[in-house]
Amino acid sequence: MQIKIVNKSNHELPHYETIASAGMDLRANISEPRVLKPLERSIVGTGLFIELPLGIEAQVRPRSGLAAKKGITVLNAPGTIDADYRGEIGVILVNLSNEEFIINNGERIAQLVIAKHERAEWNEVETLSETDRGEGGFGSTGVK
Repeated sequence: MQIKIVNKSNHELPHYETIASAGMDLRANISEPRVLKPLERSIVGTGLFIELPLGIEAQVRPRSGLAAKKGITVLNAPGTIDADYRGEIGVILVNLSNEEFIINNGERIAQLVIAKHERAEWNEVETLSETDRGEGGFGSTGVK
């Protein structure tokens, strides 16, 4: 699949690191380092603008290494970029650690996954079919 991209950053285009990678790293495009204090959130620009085909979305997801090692994650994970959005890709980062985190220009801050999606039409009914699970949710299928 080909996707149009405008790169207004000084960084390379996002790319897959391995043949089996689902996501491509997004890099911070900032003029100076930014401090993210504990429990603070910030929208970090990437300098990237994309044009997705209809039926395709881009998902902004956390990088597992940043989350595990530094407590930095994407607040609205996954963040959705719709096919009709033409603005800069921004990443809402949040610091869930007890220490300040410094975001540097060019730092890999999130990953981008390209995915197909379906549009649904509602069929309003009075009842739903029965299942073994029924109304059980929020851990109801786990080991007891």
